[in-house]
Amino acid sequence: MRALVAIHSTALGPAIGGCRVYHYADEMSAVRDVTRLARAMSHKAAISRLPHGGGKAVIWAPAEISRPDFDRVALFTAFARFCDSLNGAYLTCEDSGTSTQDMDVVRSHTRHVLGTSKSQGGSGDPSPFTAFGCRRGIEAVAEALFDRKNGDLSGLRVAIQGVGSVGGYLADELHAKGARLIVSDIDANRAKSVAQRVGAEIVSIDDIFGVECDIFAPCALGGAISASTIGRLRCRAIAGAANNQLESPAMDHELLHRNIFYAPDYAINAGGLINVAQEFAGYDADKAREKASHIYETIHEIIDRSRSTQRPPGEIADSMAAEIIAAGPSSQKA
Repeated sequence: MRALVAIHSTALGPAIGGCRVYHYADEMSAVRDVTRLARAMSHKAAISRLPHGGGKAVIWAPAEISRPDFDRVALFTAFARFCDSLNGAYLTCEDSGTSTQDMDVVRSHTRHVLGTSKSQGGSGDPSPFTAFGCRRGIEAVAEALFDRKNGDLSGLRVAIQGVGSVGGYLADELHAKGARLIVSDIDANRAKSVAQRVGAEIVSIDDIFGVECDIFAPCALGGAISASTIGRLRCRAIAGAANNQLESPAMDHELLHRNIFYAPDYAINAGGLINVAQEFAGYDADKAREKASHIYETIHEIIDRSRSTQRPPGEIADSMAAEIIAAGPSSQKA
């Protein structure tokens, strides 16, 4: 097993962060990914007022991982020993390329894991909570930018890039609120399935960037908003569930210049983290959902601060998270 764990902060409590399985081009690519993600998790926990710091793990996927005879149990047993050696400073959970079943294997060898299946005492798949929190953030954006009250999204055009586990649930959430959806996914069958379920229009993974919409929701891998895509956007806001949506901090400033509001990814997609953090405290699904609902207020505060200072929202969110971390555990809610 080749794996890296990055711990950005434990100032507010033990670090929580998912385990990503990915085949990196080289070791420095893995280092850059895991450290950037750990920092985002630290800020996500802080801005969500959780008594936790941020961390992340990446397992460098071996070439044979897709073979049917690959011993995945052995891989995650080795990873569990790695996590256990950190003595609780880092709590792992599922992420891109991992599942609740993988976390169940980890649970067999260490207690420093969250997001296991319900049969193992965990909270199961956090994707519905991530999607719910993202929808609440979109409601805040809709109120501030489109004068929509009381969560009314009827007729609002939302383009969802990626309708996998979280994106698919988000499509359901938005459809239930009356939004008109445009979807794309690298898996054509998955896009078709979701589109049929919610009555969405399907476009290609390249064309999704240029569709005319009110809100663009990146829900695939990171870096969607880049120098090559930003000029094609025809939306008033970006509000989606993907991590690391901006290719660089310069995109934050460029979006502000273009009068496109960006809901900072780690602020709007915190529902999954809120859910597994509740598992650590003593799981209560209703409490987790209530806390995730407050993403609405978080996004509103970022919008208000950005408008009053004319600073980009990503920079505002970073400042808010840094303030909370500096204040220490007394600033956190149980």
